[in-house]
Amino acid sequence: MAIDFSTLLPLLAIAVGAGVVGGILAGLLGVGGGIVIVPALYLALSSAGMDPVITMQVAVGTSLATIVFTSLSSGYGLFKRVTIDMDLLRLRAPSLLVGVIIGALLGGYVSGLILVSVFAVVAALVAIDMIFRKPVIDPTVCSFHKLVWAALGTITGALSAMMGIGGGTIGAPLLNFLGYDIRRAVGTSAAIGFPGAIIYALTGQGTEGLPPFSLGYVNLAAAAIIIPMTSSFAHVGVKLVHSISRGTLRFAFGIFLMLTSLGMFVDLFSTLTANG
Repeated sequence: MAIDFSTLLPLLAIAVGAGVVGGILAGLLGVGGGIVIVPALYLALSSAGMDPVITMQVAVGTSLATIVFTSLSSGYGLFKRVTIDMDLLRLRAPSLLVGVIIGALLGGYVSGLILVSVFAVVAALVAIDMIFRKPVIDPTVCSFHKLVWAALGTITGALSAMMGIGGGTIGAPLLNFLGYDIRRAVGTSAAIGFPGAIIYALTGQGTEGLPPFSLGYVNLAAAAIIIPMTSSFAHVGVKLVHSISRGTLRFAFGIFLMLTSLGMFVDLFSTLTANG
């Protein structure tokens, strides 16, 4: 069977850039690289003329496969420095896992256009948070019943699995809003990535029109490029933390996310108009 390089080559080229930028931003801001990787892969696959109904599934599934490895590396480093609140992690982990399974199953079976909508909306909300939220000097920690934590964890896991991002991107602003140190949100990305990637790989079996070297909705070729890139360049981001204003970085990344969200909304509208 001949390999369709017209789809594969643009995907691999953009995967290199997504891995570099995603890794640096992960080191600088502590956000998951998936928030950069997903729109980059979506752009590459869309430009190659892939069916828009499944384009987002491949971008999301591949991103989830990459954050398994990159987050394990960064999570281990954070664990050694005792910045992970294990009690909080144990409280949230079961509901996060349930949410991931629900979100990944939905993401694997619904139209990719729904995933584009979810990503665009949540990216816009995260952008607004990054641009406008002011740090609280002495926050008051909110106390909730375990059922409330379970609901919050399920929603966080489901949205993260449908977007192909680590739990920190949504969980960190949420925990910070509730009065927790933003560092206490780490440690969830690996837990989200592993089951999410497996479900996307299984639900995508037999789908027509996937790019070469795909295992379901997970493209192994792109993942093989992104994983070492994000792992290597995350260290670059960590080294740059003290030389660049964190507030400036958050603002710039917020603007980037807002533009990404707007671009996805425009693409979604164009696709719906064309199909209508």
